[in-house]
Amino acid sequence: MNPQIEKVVRVTSVVATAVVSYFLLTADYGPEPNVLDPIRQRILSAQDSVKEFIFPSKKSDK
Repeated sequence: MNPQIEKVVRVTSVVATAVVSYFLLTADYGPEPNVLDPIRQRILSAQDSVKEFIFPSKKSDK
């Protein structure tokens, strides 16, 4: 197999495994506080930063 394709498949499988593991771990806890909250907060913070970068709010212009 092509080395570039192997690398893409490997990286994709690692990312998919991490995402599935996160969902399986959080499915048991629901909305209760747990050990994964800091990770969730960082993901939401990064998401908000990207949204603010792409769609700047009107209040930051003042």
